[in-house]
Amino acid sequence: MKYVITGGAGHVSKPLVENLLAAGAEVTVIGRNPENLKPLTDKGAKAAIGSVDDVSFLTDTFAGADAIYTMVPPNFGATNWKDYIEQVGKNFAEAIKGANIKYVVNLSSVGAHLPEGCGPVTGLHRVEQVLNKLEDVNIKHLRPAFFFDNFLGNLQMVKQMNIIGGNYGDAAAKMVLTSPADIAAVAAEELLHLNFKGHSIRYIASDVRTTGEVAKVIGAAVGKANLPWVEFTDEQSLEGMQQAGLPHEIAKNYTEMGHAMRSGKMQEDYLNNQPETLGKTKLEDFAKTFAGAYNAS
Repeated sequence: MKYVITGGAGHVSKPLVENLLAAGAEVTVIGRNPENLKPLTDKGAKAAIGSVDDVSFLTDTFAGADAIYTMVPPNFGATNWKDYIEQVGKNFAEAIKGANIKYVVNLSSVGAHLPEGCGPVTGLHRVEQVLNKLEDVNIKHLRPAFFFDNFLGNLQMVKQMNIIGGNYGDAAAKMVLTSPADIAAVAAEELLHLNFKGHSIRYIASDVRTTGEVAKVIGAAVGKANLPWVEFTDEQSLEGMQQAGLPHEIAKNYTEMGHAMRSGKMQEDYLNNQPETLGKTKLEDFAKTFAGAYNAS
């Protein structure tokens, strides 16, 4: 089987490529930098160097594949992030049609059922809608929950301010959390079996914890047993992210997403369509990763 994977050597794409190679598949991985792809090409993957902004490149690279994996890479330089995400989705759709691809596994997100109000996930909603316009193409949209790795953005807050927090809610707020490794495992399963038809959705989650538990577990891992979770207002969240160096457009969208999480809107469809089993990675496992990054910073 031949697969084309977008996302370079990213947090999901890298373990996904490794899983497919281990299964004996032929894998081409798309990325901008050959050096970044070297850990994968050393293991047998083929590199296709180019941009998801280039439809001709995508069409040529997709040609001959049994299935492809699509994901929109982050672009913190976008002047309108949602529009950029949608445009990449349109690029994928045009290339999929041009290359006559019949199976697509697309990385979306919890909250993509909502047409507005979810920050970057609103862009992913639009990508789903664009891809669903393709005829005679079987598409599986993966909707993982909040990435554990997002908490790495709080590392300096924990280190310098002795708190962790966000605008997701108070210390009793429940968060559905996901590991990139668990997403990769599901994506590999879908790609290797290709037993989905039409346009369908699969939710992915690894753990469900309160924000207070997040603070407690991460705090214990870095030697701060009483680390508190602090709820920020949307205004505080926006200002804090901008002070940390995020562009206004990106900080604005993340703040909007946090608001949707706090309101419960973002998780509502997930709660009605929860996966039968959770992934292997738990908060305690991620806390070790957080501690490693904390100690190295």
